[in-house]
Amino acid sequence: MAKVNISLDAELVVEVMVLAGVGSPQDAIEVVVRDYIARGHRTEARTGLKDQGLREVDAKPQEPQG
Repeated sequence: MAKVNISLDAELVVEVMVLAGVGSPQDAIEVVVRDYIARGHRTEARTGLKDQGLREVDAKPQEPQG
């Protein structure tokens, strides 16, 4: 797996470590990123059918207006 190195504000990382209950900055950021991705998937699952219906309506040719 590829790794990415980034710089973050130390106070921000420490706060995440405390909130997440983890002992290392690496683990803290991984927890945040994984949670963000999981929330996105849950949102997609809840709204997917509605969005799919809207896409189908938008895909139909519209009658000329005027």
